[in-house]
Amino acid sequence: MVNKFAYGTFPSTRQRRNRMTDWSRRMVAETRLTSHDLILPVFVIDGKNERTPIPSMPGVERQSVDILVETAKHAEKLGIPALALFPYIDASLKTKDAREAYNPDNVVCRAVKAIKDACPNLGVITDVALDPFNADGQDGIVVDGQILNDETTEALVRQALVQAQAGCDVVAPSDMMDGRIGAIRKVLEESSLKNVQIMAYSAKYASSFYGPFRDAIGSASALGKADKKTYQLDPANSDEAMREVAYDLDEGADSVIVKPGLPYLDVLYRVKQEFGVPVFAYQVSGEYAMIRAAGQNGWLDYIGCAIETLSCFKRAGASGVLTYSAIEVAEALEG
Repeated sequence: MVNKFAYGTFPSTRQRRNRMTDWSRRMVAETRLTSHDLILPVFVIDGKNERTPIPSMPGVERQSVDILVETAKHAEKLGIPALALFPYIDASLKTKDAREAYNPDNVVCRAVKAIKDACPNLGVITDVALDPFNADGQDGIVVDGQILNDETTEALVRQALVQAQAGCDVVAPSDMMDGRIGAIRKVLEESSLKNVQIMAYSAKYASSFYGPFRDAIGSASALGKADKKTYQLDPANSDEAMREVAYDLDEGADSVIVKPGLPYLDVLYRVKQEFGVPVFAYQVSGEYAMIRAAGQNGWLDYIGCAIETLSCFKRAGASGVLTYSAIEVAEALEG
C-alpha cells in the first residue's frame, strides 16, 4: 500500500518550513475557528435587572430577561449565530409533573419573545427537558422511583410546542427519552410550525462533568444522590450512541449533539463520518469550569486553552460548539 503521506525525505523535504511564520501557519491551517462556530448557552431567571453569579462556573451568571436581551445583542454583534436558553426556576414552581415547563408564560417563553423582538436574526435554541421544573430534579416524570418514558414524552411535546409558539428557532430535546423526537416533530407539523428545527441531544452521556450546570439550573439539590443512568448513555459505549443518532434522525431531527465534548471526541468523529449530518458538540459546565478555574489560578492560559479545545471539536467534525466561553473567544478572535 502506498503511504499517501510520504512526500519526500529530509533535507529536500523539511516539514517545518510551513510552520516557520505566523502568516504561513494561517495560510495552511486545516481547521478554522470563527465566531460563527459558537453557540452561547445562557441561564435566565425571573425578575428585572437581576444577575446572579454561579460560583461553580466562574464568569457565568443567571440573568433576568432584560439583561439577557443585552447579552443577546452583544453576542449577535460578535457574529455568534445563536443562544441556547436554560432556565432557573423558583422552587415554588417545581412540581412532580413539571407542569411549569409547558406554561406558555414561563420565563423561557418570555425570554424567547424578548430576544426575538430585539434580535430577530439571532437564533434562539430552547432546551426541552423537565429537570429545571421537576421537583425530583430528573429529566423525566418519576413515579414510585421509576422515570416514566411515555408520560414524560407527553410533557416534552407540550413543552416544545409552547416554546415554538413563543418564537424559538430550534427546540433541543436533551432528555434522552425514547421516541420523543418523532412525537415532537409530529406536533410541530400539525401546528403549522414545520420550519422549527429539532437539534437532538442524541449522544448525551451519564457524565460526571455536569455538576456545575445542575447548580446553575437549581436541580442539584432536588436530584440529590440519584443519577440519570437509566436514560443517559453509558460512557463506556459508542455503538449505542450511533443507534441513538440513527433513531433520532429517522424520527425527524435536523441536527444532533454529542455531550459532553472533549471526553467524547471519538463519538463526535464517528457521528460525522457515519451520518454526515450537522453535529454539534457541547463543551459542558465541568469542562468549562476546569479550564476557567485553572486560568484564574494562573495554571493555564484560559483563552488559549478555550480556543484550542474548540478548534479540536471543529477538527473532529463539529458544525459548531455550545460553549460558555463563546463571547470571550469571539472577542479574542475578532481582536
